[in-house]
Amino acid sequence: MEPTVRWDLVAEGLKSEWVDVGGRRIHVRISTRPLPPGAPTIVLVHGIGVSGRYLVPTALRLARTCRVYVPDLPGFGLSAKPNEILDVPALADALAAWMRVLELPRAALLGNSFGCQIIAELGARHPWLIDRAVLQGPTMDPRARNVPRQLLRWALNSPREPATAWTSLGSVVRQDYRDAGVRRVIATFGHALRDRIEDKLARLEVPTLVVRGARDPIVPQRWAEEAVRLLPRGRLIVVPGAAHTMCFTSPDALARVVRHFVAPGCRPLTRRAA
Repeated sequence: MEPTVRWDLVAEGLKSEWVDVGGRRIHVRISTRPLPPGAPTIVLVHGIGVSGRYLVPTALRLARTCRVYVPDLPGFGLSAKPNEILDVPALADALAAWMRVLELPRAALLGNSFGCQIIAELGARHPWLIDRAVLQGPTMDPRARNVPRQLLRWALNSPREPATAWTSLGSVVRQDYRDAGVRRVIATFGHALRDRIEDKLARLEVPTLVVRGARDPIVPQRWAEEAVRLLPRGRLIVVPGAAHTMCFTSPDALARVVRHFVAPGCRPLTRRAA
């Protein structure tokens, strides 16, 4: 039986903590399952306007074999709400500062959507913090870097997600948007549109896995393949039947590919592959 999920704070198998990072109170969900000393550490990075709540289904599955951390970035979820709205470099710096405060070792980073943009920025600015990276549904496709195209793609994505999970996700997202506030959500979307992830992927020199749902209209196959070509040590996996938010709606499938990729002894990628 799967653990009962409490979207307000934590689920069974995760604990909720706050830590002071540069005067900001940052909330994080941390796995509690005892694991061997060599178990990998993985940090999950959320997307635009939301928090770590929607990453809980994947976090629970990864926590069976990994030490899992799911922070709410500044301004989102249960973390402090600074007056300024942080852009992509500032969010990456905040993530790096949080990792240093927790004294995390080099970790695997798993991001969904906008979280992939933050990971790419982190790799460019703080490469010593990343051991491996998983970019699940990386935004923004350079050929759709405008509001109308992005809104259309999101509208097309909704019916492609599993209906039951999508309904549950809606309640999580509404709570996250209330926590962040409309102004912060809209401004962060603007930062995401202006961010050129394609200029930073070449600097993400660690083994990197791009994961695309085969039904994802936000990240078309063309863009996923282009992203892999830009990565020095990239590989692409396409998950059949999954759409953009597979971290919530298809967590078993995502966790399977991530567990294999971050497993101790997994051979590092030595060439680009698609």
